Amino acid sequence: MLNVGLIGAGRIAGVHATAITGHPDSQLAAVSDFIPENAEKLAAQYGSVARSTQDILADPAINAVLIASSTDTHSEFMEAATAAGKVVLCEKPVDLSLERARACQATVAKTGQPVMIGFNRRFDPNFGALKAALDAGEIGKAELLSITSFDPAPPPLAYVKVSGGLYRDMMIHDFDMANFIMGDLPVSVFAAGSSIVDPEIGAAGDVDTAVVTLTYADGRVAVIKNSRRAVYGYDQRVELLGSDGLLQAQNMLENTVVKSNTHGVTGAKPTYFFLERYMPAYAAEWAAFVNAVKTGGDLPVTLADGVAALTMAEAATRSSQTGAPVRLDAV
Repeated sequence: MLNVGLIGAGRIAGVHATAITGHPDSQLAAVSDFIPENAEKLAAQYGSVARSTQDILADPAINAVLIASSTDTHSEFMEAATAAGKVVLCEKPVDLSLERARACQATVAKTGQPVMIGFNRRFDPNFGALKAALDAGEIGKAELLSITSFDPAPPPLAYVKVSGGLYRDMMIHDFDMANFIMGDLPVSVFAAGSSIVDPEIGAAGDVDTAVVTLTYADGRVAVIKNSRRAVYGYDQRVELLGSDGLLQAQNMLENTVVKSNTHGVTGAKPTYFFLERYMPAYAAEWAAFVNAVKTGGDLPVTLADGVAALTMAEAATRSSQTGAPVRLDAV
């Protein structure tokens, strides 16, 4: 049984608390947050207790830690938790600073403790089926990947200012998805971004609409499209063209009803946001973590994967600022 300490008590922590308490081989031992009242509220909701982060890390009965706190604390808590002998699952990204993330990777490696980064989309059953079909050779060699990821509405401006920017905060999921599907890192990254959804986002130094092109050493190409606004819902699609065919993972819809009449053919919108779209993926992610810890197997998403995606986000940020492609080995 994994006795889990949950660090953080915000919205994503609630998602993880559901996954932890829903698995037969894990239990939520304690919750901490820099606002104690939030920890107490979340802990009570799941039949747990609120404790300080220091107490969680010092308790030998707690053998796993899930880090769902603010991004600027991720590296610090990963280092402290692994030094305390805990196994760790940490939400993305590893850090806002690539230099700090690389230092964290080196520090954690010395402890020998396993750390998994929470790129939940790898565990979406649709994206997983697409990857399995590619690996089975069903469309030949991958040649052109297209990833669409549009949010229904932009986040609050206060969040934008501390998020690290669209490439590190939002598109980092898509960078990891490209790495997952293509099985390799690109050699160059070219980004074009603008702020047309909300001028205040631009004034804060970020973009809300962006396209990134990834180029691979063997000539393969991937295109990622992000927007902070899609008024019809949460648009999450993947399309992969191969030498022998095409694979597509379409949106999850609110329902499957299609109405056909003299006015045309209409159907439901995509589910509204990530809580509706990806809850099964979060549960599968946690199950994969628990299984790897129990069996001593390899973690399906490593700290190195997290650093790789952050490296691509840094390259995209630089490219967007300069208007020129950026080689990944130069970052």
